[in-house]
Amino acid sequence: MASAFIGKRIVVIGGAGGIGLETVRGFIEHGAHVLMAGIDAAALARAEQTLGRIRLATMTSALDSPAECGRVMDALGAPAYALVHLAGLFGRDDFDPEDIGDWNRAVAANLTNANDMAVAFSSRFDRREPARIVLTSAVGYRRGDGGHVSYAKAIEAIAGLAQTLSRRLAPDVLVNAVVPGGIVTKTGIAERGDADLGGIPLQRFGEPAEVASVIRFLCSPDASYIAGQTIRVDGGITTA
Repeated sequence: MASAFIGKRIVVIGGAGGIGLETVRGFIEHGAHVLMAGIDAAALARAEQTLGRIRLATMTSALDSPAECGRVMDALGAPAYALVHLAGLFGRDDFDPEDIGDWNRAVAANLTNANDMAVAFSSRFDRREPARIVLTSAVGYRRGDGGHVSYAKAIEAIAGLAQTLSRRLAPDVLVNAVVPGGIVTKTGIAERGDADLGGIPLQRFGEPAEVASVIRFLCSPDASYIAGQTIRVDGGITTA
């Protein structure tokens, strides 16, 4: 896989976080040209400082409409080989019967813009070989999370979106999803501390690079017969 991505153009949405940085780093090291896009301009600037500017571009976008998602894809400057969607909003629910703001924000940030980016990608990908889309869910929907109802339902729908898109876009685009869990990131372990360690069969937390390697595999020629799958990278948390 060392040269699997030479000359290929890849869009990574929400790539300024821990998993995203490792994902982009791996693509660049294997020869890809990457466009990172997201809402946090400061985080993108930090990512650029960390990763350098060789075969890397960044773009600030709210990703809040189909037109805006199309603008991101067009900024790549050429047909894309892959789209990796890592954007999302992790927040608690007030569970207020008179205010559905939490629900709307969670769905918009975790599901709607994933769908809109996939639609934008579907008319802008490189057709010389099967292209790739990798979406990102999380283990919260598998175990249930009473404090994050809207988030859990939105990321659950990501798995269904991957399955549906894999049929809609096949055989030209292979669509899959990854489901990280127990990964050392600011929005994961930092909030829960060691409370979840006892529930991980591998008895350790995962590293962002361990998720990034699965994403890279799904985008590689080695995954040429994998479509519509949700692959859990969680140390065995969701074995049942």
